[in-house]
Amino acid sequence: MIYADNAATTRMCDAAITTMTKLMREVWGNPSSLYTHGQNAKEALEEARGEIAGVIGAKPGEVYFTSGGSEADNQAILTAAKIGERKEKKHIISTAFEHHAVLHTLARLEKEGFEVTLLDVHENGLVSPDEVEAAIRDDTCLVTVMYANNEIGTIQPIREIGEVCRRRNVIFHTDAVQAVGHVRIDVEADNIDMLSASGHKFNGPKGVGFLYARKGIALSNLIEGGAQERGKRAGTENVPAIAAMAAALREKNERIDETVAHVTATRDRLIDGLSKIPHSVLNGDAHKRLPGNVNFCFEGIEGESLLLLLDDRGIQASSGSACTSGSLDPSHVLLAIGRVHDVAHGSLRLSIDEETSDDDVDYIVKNVAEVVEYLRGFSPVWRDLQAGKREFVL
Repeated sequence: MIYADNAATTRMCDAAITTMTKLMREVWGNPSSLYTHGQNAKEALEEARGEIAGVIGAKPGEVYFTSGGSEADNQAILTAAKIGERKEKKHIISTAFEHHAVLHTLARLEKEGFEVTLLDVHENGLVSPDEVEAAIRDDTCLVTVMYANNEIGTIQPIREIGEVCRRRNVIFHTDAVQAVGHVRIDVEADNIDMLSASGHKFNGPKGVGFLYARKGIALSNLIEGGAQERGKRAGTENVPAIAAMAAALREKNERIDETVAHVTATRDRLIDGLSKIPHSVLNGDAHKRLPGNVNFCFEGIEGESLLLLLDDRGIQASSGSACTSGSLDPSHVLLAIGRVHDVAHGSLRLSIDEETSDDDVDYIVKNVAEVVEYLRGFSPVWRDLQAGKREFVL
């Protein structure tokens, strides 16, 4: 079985599992309690906070633990909105291909009187810093642009966008759920004010993530209750999961350069092989993308059928975001980069890791080519294309 859907979730690494089970057995106290068991848990909590802060170039007091990336996105965006509202600034800039945790939060704010500008990401899936600057107005309170896209993997010019926002005195948030642990991130050098991350995207556990908020940004609470997380996120912290997330991130960071080089070479081998399938196209920039992301469209087929048949052959992949896998609509990301509906329906996302071998790549290429040919054999759309009743797009 070849697992090629790491963008949806990753397998927990041994370091994370060992750390989590050890703390579940030995450090089970409430970190808000003053007695020994509680203080042991508090020590483990703060050690994890410091480790995560060190990896992203932040201060420990700037890291807040959440249930995952979606919560962190919500808290960051709603915080910036409230800060802006107090200053009578109710304009927000984002992009058309953000994760729904961002887009749905922005839609909520629109109903509350905010104006949202969604920038074009162009066919290569990249945002232009110049276009960000051109969109900033006197009443702009937030720019939120994802670090790397969850479907097509394109890595944005975050440092340049952050510099524009810093110069224009606008809060800059980035959804870095797909990027943390897979590329080097330095929140200071990248001019990032707030950043969201999720543990299960870098071999940590599910249900835990973190929000970085630069010192001076007063977070608005999503959850009211106790005084945990310096009063900004109520609820007893899941210390074993948090420590496991920190252990996973530490391990990823220690070998990140070697891993990036290896996975990138494997990715390019996979792209080269799939590119040979007639009437196919790589989605997103060929080089400015996550090391393990490969996203293709194949004309004349349906992505759902492709996934099911690949699964029968032992290849686990996806056609887009796992958060919208039950939807029959084409990917909003692919539509945002200009793919027409019929083509967007025939998409395949393969997200590999360092365990993906060259033999795995060869097997994937061979079977994708065979399944695409098989599906085209009884596709009415493909017959119309072959007969000249429709024009090929790809």
